[in-house]
Amino acid sequence: MPEIQPVPLPPLGAEEISTACDYCVVGCSYRVWRWKVGAGGTANTAVPWANPSQHNIVQWQGQPHHVLVLPDPHARAVNPKGNHSMRGGTLAQKCYNPTNKTRERLTTPLLRVKGELQPVSWDTALDIMAAVSTHVLKRHGEHAWGVKAYSYQYFENTYAITKLALDAIGTPAFAPHDKCANSNDAAGLDDAGLEAFAPAYEDWGACDVLFLSGTDPFETKSTLFTSWIMRGEVPGKTLIFATPHRSMGVAWAEKRGGLWLPVIPGTDTLLHNAIARVIVERGWQDQAFIERWVAKRWEVDQGYGRGTRNTPSQWRTTWGTWQSDWDDFRQFLLSRDEHRLEHAARITGVPAALIERAAVLLARPRADGTRPKASFMLEKGNYWSNNYMNSASFAALGLICGAGNRKGQVIGRGGGHQRGMISSPGNPDWLSPEKHPGRRKKPLNLDRWLMDGQLRFAWVFGTTWIGAMAASDELERHIDRLTRGSPQQPQQATVAAAVTALIARADAGGMVLVDSDIYPVEPLGTRYADIILPAATWGEADFTRCNGERRLRLYNRFCDAPGQAQPDWWAVQGFVRRMGFGDKFAWKNSSDVFEEAARHSRGTPYDYFELVEQARRERVTGHEYLRRLGGDGIQTPVWRQGNSIAGTVRLHDPLTRQGEPGAFRNKLLSAFNTHSGKAMLLKTPWNFPGWSEFYAAVQPRSEKQELWITNGRINEVWQSGFDDIRKPYTATRGLPQMLFMNPEDARMRGIETGDRVRVSNDMVYVQTGMPFGVTESEMNFNSLLAAGHIRITQGSFEAVAVLDPGMRPGVAKAGFNGRGSHANAVCHAVPDPMTNNYRYKLGRGRIERLAAAAEKFDLKGSSLKPRGLA
Repeated sequence: MPEIQPVPLPPLGAEEISTACDYCVVGCSYRVWRWKVGAGGTANTAVPWANPSQHNIVQWQGQPHHVLVLPDPHARAVNPKGNHSMRGGTLAQKCYNPTNKTRERLTTPLLRVKGELQPVSWDTALDIMAAVSTHVLKRHGEHAWGVKAYSYQYFENTYAITKLALDAIGTPAFAPHDKCANSNDAAGLDDAGLEAFAPAYEDWGACDVLFLSGTDPFETKSTLFTSWIMRGEVPGKTLIFATPHRSMGVAWAEKRGGLWLPVIPGTDTLLHNAIARVIVERGWQDQAFIERWVAKRWEVDQGYGRGTRNTPSQWRTTWGTWQSDWDDFRQFLLSRDEHRLEHAARITGVPAALIERAAVLLARPRADGTRPKASFMLEKGNYWSNNYMNSASFAALGLICGAGNRKGQVIGRGGGHQRGMISSPGNPDWLSPEKHPGRRKKPLNLDRWLMDGQLRFAWVFGTTWIGAMAASDELERHIDRLTRGSPQQPQQATVAAAVTALIARADAGGMVLVDSDIYPVEPLGTRYADIILPAATWGEADFTRCNGERRLRLYNRFCDAPGQAQPDWWAVQGFVRRMGFGDKFAWKNSSDVFEEAARHSRGTPYDYFELVEQARRERVTGHEYLRRLGGDGIQTPVWRQGNSIAGTVRLHDPLTRQGEPGAFRNKLLSAFNTHSGKAMLLKTPWNFPGWSEFYAAVQPRSEKQELWITNGRINEVWQSGFDDIRKPYTATRGLPQMLFMNPEDARMRGIETGDRVRVSNDMVYVQTGMPFGVTESEMNFNSLLAAGHIRITQGSFEAVAVLDPGMRPGVAKAGFNGRGSHANAVCHAVPDPMTNNYRYKLGRGRIERLAAAAEKFDLKGSSLKPRGLA
């Protein structure tokens, strides 16, 4: 371990700068103290205690400065009194400092010449990109030019990126960091009329019972758990977890009367419907809420007329398989045998007594006739297994319990990243060759488009792409073939030579790859990218975004970016100027981007248009107005209130004011997001072929001794660990890819904690081609297989085994997007036909012991203990 150095206190008069955490969706408020190295003066003893991981030395205006990055002791809204997570507690160490491993930051553009990356100027890099792009668009069309980008890394960047891709270029070849297509995360919530981030944090604290599906907020959203779920208005609330892993939050809940429903991956839909059946059979549903806020049959179709129902949401919610009202939904629950307790218990693996107990806790009225206030939180363990049906059935369960639009009675996502996407107008989905049944619009699957050789130029922003996608080994093989495997490689670091070689590659069926990031990304940047652009990140520019309760803040700049690193919006602007449409991107600074994007936020959950209008009335920039609001910021949608503005605590709440007469009215404030303003109940039949055929095909094979291989996150690691492997405090612990196994599953394979194991799947399914949906059955797994649209590949990864009695038997869990060891290699790249989203949680694999890992004997490294400590 490195020697611990004393932490200097800032002198009186040191600058104080407001910001928020760069990591998880909670977005805790932080405060930065900055002062010049060598500055004297009296120490400010009023500054909160700081540990060494909260201090760093950075460059500011070219001079070395101390910074302390501490949770804001005056925070009221998100992390009251300065609560924080382990991740946020090391924020200072993510800042660039050439004396530690953050020296690996990208500081200049790079061009791959003769297989090696060489420094070049921004002008050279952008000139090459523009020349090659101009040729690709002219010769191969906008479909051949694509973008893979984060959806969270600040409004200024995402607006610029989407304005480039969807508007200026007009390409359908666009996908966010965690999806293969430009689709919604939890479409079942959307179709029910529920905005995924409608709840406020206070709602999770104000409920009597909280049902958590596919998430443990302690592991992934620590401050939300410790400040709001453990405490809040009702600190004695009961927690119900539906997850195959008894992790820390689950163990804490069980000790306090909560439930753990150890569900088999993929069966959550049936679990939800079985709980709902018990509730309805016993008459415990919130009938008054249903009568007032659930759409009748005629209201489901309201506003559609005789149109084609061309959007995915219109098509799904007016199609008989899913469409329902209360009477029909009730009949659906009670008429199907798989919803009976004994049947559901057999399929889900959750004992019937626990299913029944969950129904009692969620909905049984008290002796005085009052109902428990129940709230419902879901995350990726839910919607990344059976995407549409899990999220739709989850919404229905919450609605019949009276949740959705009241304090302490809400339905929503817990969240992963913060909410940093404001998309430019422009929706080129109609150009996608993929179609839903009936030839309805369907976003293009970018992974499949690449693997089929249709993508000739790809610009990647801030994502690992390969490790984050299903069938990652197969995806990497194709990226290798199209880039490094091409004979057309630049031989000189000049614009002319590089353009000639890269155009020749594109014309020969290869692909040109550009990667914008803060570090060299393995393997996308280190092996395959032709051009790498250095990005400025948190703390190095003024940025904005919302957190998981739509709280908008300014993330203030407080240090210099290293070398020539620039914000991604700046790189986009430099590129489009060379493409000939720079007049559409005429921004002078990041606040200009923020203000332009405001009008495109209108009507969305992140609507801040009135904030920018108020700033203009007060003759300040949008960023400056937001700076005045400090760490507590304002919750969107923002609406006008007299001579000022107000925020929105929760969405869909009928008690929310609508703003001043004549002001833009955002429907989400006080009604559900449907034509009628009422929520929709959606049926989710377990035997729907679009699901059941796929689920039957991906079951672990007993003859191969396979287990379900799911994935998740642990508290100590953020994303792929790109910061954690470089921050001095976390780097000393190491970041091995771990595989949590039930002890009996491990014993049968001769595996102990600390052993290095290989997980392999010799039948990874990958959907190919662009099947043109005419009828529903054509999109089901068996039809795709028969038509030759399913390719069988192989995938594997290595990990360090951790024996954990909290893992349900038959299931093992790896870290999601583990650095250098991708658990998604054993997952199938066959998206949900209803939503075009992958089902990352349904991998399978054979596990074999390789040898004892070094971590087995390293007492100073990462803990290999079970997670269920409370």
